[in-house]
Amino acid sequence: MAASSTPPEIAATAPGISRIGQIAVPVYDLDRAVVFYRDVLGLRFLFQAPPGLAFFDCGGVRLMLSRPEGPGEGHAASTVYYLVADLPAAWAAVTERGAAAVSEPHLIARMPDHDLWMAFLNDSEGNLLGLMSEVRPPA
Repeated sequence: MAASSTPPEIAATAPGISRIGQIAVPVYDLDRAVVFYRDVLGLRFLFQAPPGLAFFDCGGVRLMLSRPEGPGEGHAASTVYYLVADLPAAWAAVTERGAAAVSEPHLIARMPDHDLWMAFLNDSEGNLLGLMSEVRPPA
């Protein structure tokens, strides 16, 4: 099924969502997670706030680490895919710094103008993270 544009009757009343401003990632051990996201992934640390929040900048999108809220022990998170220019180099850097490897860099799809490559790892809290790269042919 092909994607289509937004129907006019919906576009006229749409809330104006245009980009992601913040993504929340649940963590059990905030200090351990801060070290991982700052020192292993190399994201720019912004600040910490009570009662257990830490914020990072990832290319203009704010990433918030927080303890799980609500009942239940699980804290499943959506998978966040981080775009990198050089997937093999990024993979080597994060795994050398202690990221738990799940799936090494591999080709996902050949697109008309690029090849899509991905790799997967777990953060310090067991959340699945993706590294992705759009590899364009040499000009």
